[in-house]
Amino acid sequence: MSAAPVAAAPPSRTVPVPVPRAAGAPTATDPALVRRAVKAAALGNAMEWFDFGVYSYIAVTLGKVFFPSGNPTAQLLSTFGAFAAAFLVRPLGGMVFGPLGDRVGRQKVLAVTMIMMAAGTFAIGLIPSYATIGVWAPVLLLAARLVQGFSTGGEYAGASTFIAEYAPDRRRGFLGSWLEFGTLAGYIGGAGLVTLMTALLSDGDLMSWGWRIPFLIAGPMGIVGLYLRMRLEETPAFAAEVEKAETTRRKVPLREMVTGQWRALLLCVGLVLVFNVTDYMLLSYMPSYLTSELKYDETHGLLVVLAVMALMMVVQPFAGALTDRVGRRPVIAAGCAGFLLLSVPALLLIRQGSLLAVALGMAALGLLLVCFTASMPSALPALFPTRVRYGSLSIGFNVSVSLFGGTTPLVVTALIGATGNMMMPAYYMMAAAVVGGVAVWFMTESAGRPLPGSAPAVEERK
Repeated sequence: MSAAPVAAAPPSRTVPVPVPRAAGAPTATDPALVRRAVKAAALGNAMEWFDFGVYSYIAVTLGKVFFPSGNPTAQLLSTFGAFAAAFLVRPLGGMVFGPLGDRVGRQKVLAVTMIMMAAGTFAIGLIPSYATIGVWAPVLLLAARLVQGFSTGGEYAGASTFIAEYAPDRRRGFLGSWLEFGTLAGYIGGAGLVTLMTALLSDGDLMSWGWRIPFLIAGPMGIVGLYLRMRLEETPAFAAEVEKAETTRRKVPLREMVTGQWRALLLCVGLVLVFNVTDYMLLSYMPSYLTSELKYDETHGLLVVLAVMALMMVVQPFAGALTDRVGRRPVIAAGCAGFLLLSVPALLLIRQGSLLAVALGMAALGLLLVCFTASMPSALPALFPTRVRYGSLSIGFNVSVSLFGGTTPLVVTALIGATGNMMMPAYYMMAAAVVGGVAVWFMTESAGRPLPGSAPAVEERK
């Protein structure tokens, strides 16, 4: 792929510091500092989804290592149970890290979440097998997953807030789209590495030591990410808030972040619902659907999904720039309308079974998903004022992900089992699209406008 427009600026001994301006006066941000902020935020998202890709595609091996049983299905369910446990603590992490980020600063909290994510993933690679330490092996795996889930609760909201508050108003969509570019890159990296290892290593080597490699890679990745985040200064919007208070930021009660922002929170939950239901449906559930329900070859199914994600990566920054030109609402609305009208035709195409038909159906869903991945990182932070942005967004985002996004594979599988209707994935996406469409109807356009509670942001001219 060609060099990304957000490539790092050459190292420098002096880091430009955004200077808060008088209320209402435009704030100019150094483009080099903005690029560095985007890179640092996107890397954390990439690491989160690198772990997601690794864990999803090495689940069978992990089941044998940590949950010995004569029943392979029981092993797999136990492994995914530990995986799902991380979603249960995400809202708790959001309720801790979000308000903390509004009080002490975005940069400090994002450094902490980076350390915790890297430590949790790295620790999995060090845990002895069940054959070595018995029941403590699955206990330690669960503990590591809980650390990962807790830290993730503060990661996406913080990263999207960080980019949104650094970005000039006219380029917020383009710059924010690189956050989900990191998501796709991380997932492809994790799933691709597992696929490569499975092809190169024998079953014995994969079981004894090979499975550890992807998790141990998180250590160096975390150090790089922490270095990038520690080099950053606070966002201009947060610096202006501190200057207005003239002292350390006072604590904002959790109740004010919820009841005081109830309308924005409902919009956030609705937007995140359609975003994550379609996201988890395509990237997490569809590979299993192809294999278990349609009896499709597992390797080909995975390669199709990875190819679709690569296509999404190419389109992602262009779609982000489009939201700056035409607005977030039209792009999100187009995605909702597309899933409402095309989910059934796309799934029928996938069910046809040939490689070309599956690829075309998956590509159609992937391109519709880009409408959300390119818009949400800039649209969601714009729902809330600066003083509660990190906290309120963390709460709304993580509650919606935990209730609707993370449960998508389980709910759809249960619906198929209860009804015998193989079209349930399409109907579920259509229902999510209706909820998202209602949220879009009530949301306010934010493209090209200052964030609520912040001065206009412009790019500094050299």
